[in-house]
Amino acid sequence: MPDHLAPATVELPPGIRACLFDLDGVLTRTAITHEAAWAQMFDEFLVGRGGISARPFTRDDYNTALDGKPRDDGIRAFLASRGIELPEGEIDDEPGAPTVRGLGARKNQLFLQRLATEGVDVYDGSVQFVHAVRTAGMHTVCVSSSANAEQVLDAAHLGELFDARIDGNVAREHLLRGKPAPDTFLAGATAVRTPPEHAAVFEDALAGVAAGHAGGFGLVVGVDRVHHREALLAHGADVVVDDLAELLGSGS
Repeated sequence: MPDHLAPATVELPPGIRACLFDLDGVLTRTAITHEAAWAQMFDEFLVGRGGISARPFTRDDYNTALDGKPRDDGIRAFLASRGIELPEGEIDDEPGAPTVRGLGARKNQLFLQRLATEGVDVYDGSVQFVHAVRTAGMHTVCVSSSANAEQVLDAAHLGELFDARIDGNVAREHLLRGKPAPDTFLAGATAVRTPPEHAAVFEDALAGVAAGHAGGFGLVVGVDRVHHREALLAHGADVVVDDLAELLGSGS
């Protein structure tokens, strides 16, 4: 554990044996990097369109259509909100091509560029909480819809803190439905041989909280990074915190 992180106890219900963490917005501050990449890509795409379709991309668009969802699902949801239909395209479509896959490739290109130049910041309270969870003998799993989860974890020096990782690549390979379906969280629990009722989910996105609730997990913790506590509760969070450090007690 880093020197500046004091030992602490974990305040979770009895019976919890595994903790499943979303990445962007829970462990790392890359949600803002994702949002910026989405905004740049969609604003490029929307240039020259008229009516509702021409409205610039907003934070509300990100929170309602994209946050926590697999890339292609988010693109479809955003396009539907603007009354735009595009072909699915192919996995090797050029970045920016007018297809779902092409827009996804452009967003990923922009995200990786920003990741390389801006790096990754972490939420210290979350890192302290993960350390405490591991010290308490619980399993830890990173469950992210991002296809870049491994790169983000490595850039943040967090990869060794997790017993398993379920990300966008794993979901695609195993045909797992994206959040708000519970498939990826259920896969995470299975990876550490823990029944859902003995696992806790930690999520900042409405879709992710809904996924945890749908999966019948023992605890769903909403992490309120963008002041939508009531919405997190409405989507199925059992408890909402501003930071995971709130779930730590004194180690003494």
